[in-house]
Amino acid sequence: MNRRYAVIEVDKSRGYQESVPGAKRSTLAAGDVKVHAAELSQGELRDLRRDPKVKDFGLIMPTKLIEPVFRAAADAKACWGISAVGADQSKMDGSGVTVAVLDSGIDRDHAAFAGVDIEEKDFGGSGDGDRDGHGTHCAGTIFGKDVGTARIGIAKNIKKALIAKVFPDKGPGESVAIFQAMEWAVNNDANIISMSLGFDFPGMVRDLEADGYPIELATSIGLEHFKDNLRMFDSIMKVLEVGRAFGRGPLVIAASGNESQRERDPRFRISASLPSSASGVISVAAVRQDGTKLEISDFSNARAKVCGPGQDILSAAPGGGLASMSGTSMACPHVAGVAALWWQQVGTTSTRVSAEVVSTRMLASAVTTSLAQHDPEDVELGLVVAP
Repeated sequence: MNRRYAVIEVDKSRGYQESVPGAKRSTLAAGDVKVHAAELSQGELRDLRRDPKVKDFGLIMPTKLIEPVFRAAADAKACWGISAVGADQSKMDGSGVTVAVLDSGIDRDHAAFAGVDIEEKDFGGSGDGDRDGHGTHCAGTIFGKDVGTARIGIAKNIKKALIAKVFPDKGPGESVAIFQAMEWAVNNDANIISMSLGFDFPGMVRDLEADGYPIELATSIGLEHFKDNLRMFDSIMKVLEVGRAFGRGPLVIAASGNESQRERDPRFRISASLPSSASGVISVAAVRQDGTKLEISDFSNARAKVCGPGQDILSAAPGGGLASMSGTSMACPHVAGVAALWWQQVGTTSTRVSAEVVSTRMLASAVTTSLAQHDPEDVELGLVVAP
């Protein structure tokens, strides 16, 4: 029986090697990394294992947007995230940084994106644009310009944005679309990749059970797909690390997920989901305002690397307006925007800018003093702060 796989290929003819101390390695060039989907038999899988170009392969599984737990009309008070991370006090504005947003698309005609060179690519099959609003909101938080008197964007002078639409307008997406979008972002010189999305293990198990599979078998099949995709993501991140060693390769940031329910029980904390839990990815939890302090939002998944403002966040909405949303989906673009400020700042003080250096600087800036309490099981390092 044939099954659908995502396949990662790396062109090793131009010097790509695994990380070996002391080895001479060349940077990854455009087109070095390729991802494609294929229906393969067991015999074809055996041939694939012997192919020197193949870095890894894994079963394709469903993906989903990390849906906001709350959506509402515009609320001017929701601009609090900008000052919480110190973006309003920073001299950096994202100039010279290219960011990629893997999401539901974008309303490129929104006033918040005036003057931005937006390159769109559809991996979901529904065409460009944003019929959901999730992608437009996240992009607005990263690089949106002021709308009226409201500042919504962290790095509002970003001039180049890569918008990968990785979901169809209706229904879930597939993991191969995310892998292909990452390939596209890398090969188009993205400095930062922002992903407010997750791999839908629970949904896959539910669908299999609805199709008549016993729950034990459905869970086993779901775990098989999940393990394959975790390994695939780790493989992609290892490929990026080769380029990072030479100053080429993006910083990857992802939302931790909204499955926790602390309001029901303080122990009800779900661990950060894939892809935020993959090696080399900066996972982001959400915080809310609590008087003069911040606290982890009830819905925010645990064991995240850092946190960002994620509750009652104002940003762009399709059609030209503004909307308030809550979720780790909103926290992730705050951290991506701050990363863009750090990328620019490192560039002003060093001739060599890399994801590795930017990550080190940004993570070192994270603080816990603004949190009402710091539980490392929720977030390891604390709230990111702009340079």
